[in-house]
Amino acid sequence: MKDHGMMDLHKPALLKWLTLLHDIADRADAIALLHFRSNRLRVDDKSDGSPVSEADRAIEAMARDLVASRVPELGVLGEEEGESSARTGARLIIDPIDGTRNFVRGVPIFASLLAIEDGGVVVAGVVSAPALGQRWHAAKDEGAYCGTRRLRVSTVADLSRAHVFHGDLGGRTEGNVPAGLPSLLRAVERTRGFGDFYQHVLVAEGAGEAALDFKMQPWDIAAVTILVEEAGGRATTLAGDDTIYGGSLVSTNGLVHAAVAAFLAPRAM
Repeated sequence: MKDHGMMDLHKPALLKWLTLLHDIADRADAIALLHFRSNRLRVDDKSDGSPVSEADRAIEAMARDLVASRVPELGVLGEEEGESSARTGARLIIDPIDGTRNFVRGVPIFASLLAIEDGGVVVAGVVSAPALGQRWHAAKDEGAYCGTRRLRVSTVADLSRAHVFHGDLGGRTEGNVPAGLPSLLRAVERTRGFGDFYQHVLVAEGAGEAALDFKMQPWDIAAVTILVEEAGGRATTLAGDDTIYGGSLVSTNGLVHAAVAAFLAPRAM
C-alpha cells in the first residue's frame, strides 16, 4: 500500500480497516481517473433518474472482489449493488463515486467514499478525490487527517460570522428543502453551494462552519460523518438524530449546530 500518512494507530482492528480502505481507494482512484473526461464513458440512468457510469460500477465491483478475497467475513453495503450479508457485525459501506453528476460532466469534485461500520458504529472512513489530488481519513477516537495534517473544525461560534455550504436547492431535491433554510442563509456571513462530500470535508478542515444535505443515503453519509466528528465537529440528521440512516445530513463545527438546527428543525432539537 502507498504511504498515506495514516495516524500512528495502536488499535490493530482500526489499522486493519484503514489499510483495507486505503487499498480500495488506491484502486478506485486509478479506475476513476481512467474514465474521467473520457469521450467513451458509458452513462445510464437509474430508476430514480440519477446517473450511473461504468466507472461507478467498476469501482464497486473491484471493492467487493477485494473484500471477498481479503476479508470474506466482511459485509458490504454499496450504492450500486446493495447489501451483502456479513459473517460478523462489520461491513464496508461504499459510494464508488460520490458526485457522479460532476464526474460525468468533467467537474473534478467527486470522490470514492469508504467506511467501515462495526456493531452499528462507523469506526473508520476514507474519502478519496483523485481529480483534486486529495484524500482524507479518520478512525474512531483517533482523529481525522488529510495525509499527515490533522483536521480541526473552526472555532467560529457566532452564526452571523459563519460560512454555510449546501447542495442542490432545486431540481429533484426541492421538496426536501426545509422551510427555514432561506432564513438561515440570510442569517450567516457567507454561503456556497459545493454539495456532495466536499462541503462536509471543508467543515472538517475548518474552512466553513456548517454543511447541509437534505436527501442522502447511508453510503453518502458514513465516511464524511466520521471525518467531521473526529475533527471535533458534529454530524446529525435534520431532526438531530445521530444516525447515518436518517436520509439527511447537517455537519457543523459543533459550536453553531444548535443555532443552525433552530432554523432547519426548530421543533426537533
